[in-house]
Amino acid sequence: MKISTSLQAKLKNSGRMLKALIDNLNGMVYCCLYDAEWTLVFIAGGCKELTGYESAALLLNREISLEAVTHPEDRAWVRQVIDAAVLAHEPFVAEYRIINADGEICWVSERGCPVYNDLDEIEAIEGFLQNITPRKLSEIAAHNAEERYRSIFENAIEGIYQTSPDGHYLNFNPALANIYGYESALDLVRSISDINRQLYVQAGKRDEFVALMGAHGRVINFEAEVHRKDGEIIWISENAREVRDQNGALMFYEGTVEDITARKHHEQEIEYQATHDALTGLPNRTLLTDRLQQYLGIADRYSNKVAVAFIDLDQFKLINDSMGHHAGDELLKIMATRLEDCVRESDTVVRLGGDEFVLLLTGLNQIEDISDSMQRVLSAVAEPCAIEGRDFVVSCSIGISIYPDDGRDTTTLLRYADSAMYKSKQSGRNNYQFYTDELNQRLMERLDMEYRLRQALEGEEFLLHYQPKLDFASGKICGAEALIRWQPRDGNMISPASFIPIAEENGFIEDIGRWVLRTACCQAVELNRQLARKLPIAVNVSPRQFRQAGLVSMVRTALEESGLDPACLELEITESSLVHDTGSFIKTLYELKALGVKLAIDDFGTGYSSMAYLKDFPVDRLKIDQVFVSHLETEPKNIAILKAIIALGHSFGMKVIAEGVETAYQQAFLHGIGCNELQGFYFSKPIPMNAFLALLAEDRVPTPSEMQLSA
Repeated sequence: MKISTSLQAKLKNSGRMLKALIDNLNGMVYCCLYDAEWTLVFIAGGCKELTGYESAALLLNREISLEAVTHPEDRAWVRQVIDAAVLAHEPFVAEYRIINADGEICWVSERGCPVYNDLDEIEAIEGFLQNITPRKLSEIAAHNAEERYRSIFENAIEGIYQTSPDGHYLNFNPALANIYGYESALDLVRSISDINRQLYVQAGKRDEFVALMGAHGRVINFEAEVHRKDGEIIWISENAREVRDQNGALMFYEGTVEDITARKHHEQEIEYQATHDALTGLPNRTLLTDRLQQYLGIADRYSNKVAVAFIDLDQFKLINDSMGHHAGDELLKIMATRLEDCVRESDTVVRLGGDEFVLLLTGLNQIEDISDSMQRVLSAVAEPCAIEGRDFVVSCSIGISIYPDDGRDTTTLLRYADSAMYKSKQSGRNNYQFYTDELNQRLMERLDMEYRLRQALEGEEFLLHYQPKLDFASGKICGAEALIRWQPRDGNMISPASFIPIAEENGFIEDIGRWVLRTACCQAVELNRQLARKLPIAVNVSPRQFRQAGLVSMVRTALEESGLDPACLELEITESSLVHDTGSFIKTLYELKALGVKLAIDDFGTGYSSMAYLKDFPVDRLKIDQVFVSHLETEPKNIAILKAIIALGHSFGMKVIAEGVETAYQQAFLHGIGCNELQGFYFSKPIPMNAFLALLAEDRVPTPSEMQLSA
């Protein structure tokens, strides 16, 4: 049959169209033999762009075969795919790698089908090869990223989760199950169906979580207590965010969970240590103000009162110094327990430090409630304490301030309770005192006195007066006691009775004592120079000063710097110094005696057990306390005591001097029972150095009328 001209033209045009179509394809059309090399017999399209080779190089394997272009690792499985398609008479699709002319690896997608002859024998493979390198690399990167995420998800030590807004787990990793004590993810899913009810310890915690999510779209460091499977409660910290779809609808929450139990316990331990006393376990000063402030708020709400009771143990220092700190610590622990037993659970016992405690009593309606509590405290504290096989008995002094009667802030209440406690001590200890306005005035005066005391020494406002001592045998002045006086530049002279106790309490007595010793030594040198004879001067050493480690060195320095003959210095030491440490007391006496000074025991007869040690004291004089002399006429029982002290002193070779002699009867009686010396207003009050020198120059004893006139 002859093809018409018009058909030929159409076919020619169709051929051009097919060629244009193939040339525009992003890939290569091929036909290859079904042989070992995949010998190409037809190539059309982008061969060069795909393989880097010209079509002529690949046709009939002139330079390289399609088998050689295929990546060596992919050749076998690609052939298996095509073989299977040939046997099944089906098309095939394969994605694999080739190596182009530049040696670069490219990914291709091959789509083809087998071509059979009339005998149904395979003759060739027809198909299309397309470069898919960008897509394949993207898929590989995504796959690798997914694998990495999956590895992180599965192996992370933090819990990772997705939960529905209504509180169900959608997805989570093994670490989360482990944190919550479940053996597997399946175990967790089966056990927890309602996070709010089954997981969180605090009711409404999930609602708080959801509220934060709604407000901010995320939560950061959301800390909560949760239940583990075994019932243990642990602390967790969550960081999470909302996940929404393209339309903005909330799909789920996703986040991480960290077990912070160890950290929270450590924080709680640190906080406890910072707010509680290490020895007794009681709240300490740090917690006191906060706790008191809470109580004041409660009192305002319910219109009742709060009592602040400041407690100081009366004999603690004696036990602590004599028995050692271990015994003192044991005593404090016992007292802490007793104080806690005396108050209600709603009250608080605080240890400020040392032997000071504070009670905060809440919900009070009347003073009688406070008084009953304080009576219980006094009785409980006074019970004997068994420590190291010995019974110790201590008492306490209590000062009380009331909110809102005495003050409306924590600082004022604590200050007033403290000042009331001092009033309790001054009232004989083992009692309680309430704060008063009068007490506050005394406190202000005391604070002013402390401030002025510190200025007085620098301002040279102190001076010494001398009270003569008279010898009974000769009737002449045999020495004098140096006594400090305070003469402010802008006021009247202040009595030692007003400032010495304060100086003792705040430690300023040590500086004052040093000044008195140095000044007395210097003035004694001038006194003896003018008299051309040696007259001893006595200087008092306070208990606190006596306990100073450098006392002996201080006395030695004063003697050396002044040039005073040690025999002209007499140190008067109060008998109460003995109670702190008898062994150290006696040792210090011997060290002082080795300097050549004279020693006297002052206020003798009012101490504790000094008579038992008197034989060991290297003492020259005993000074009878004026309490046994001042009421001699009306208290005849003192006669026996006076006779005993004088006889005791003489038996040890000591001289005995009586102080506080104010009447002729007292003078005559003491002379009659063998007292060696006397001192008192009956003969002379303390007088300035120039008046003392004038008295010595007359070389006589002033008459009582003269003394009364000079007074």
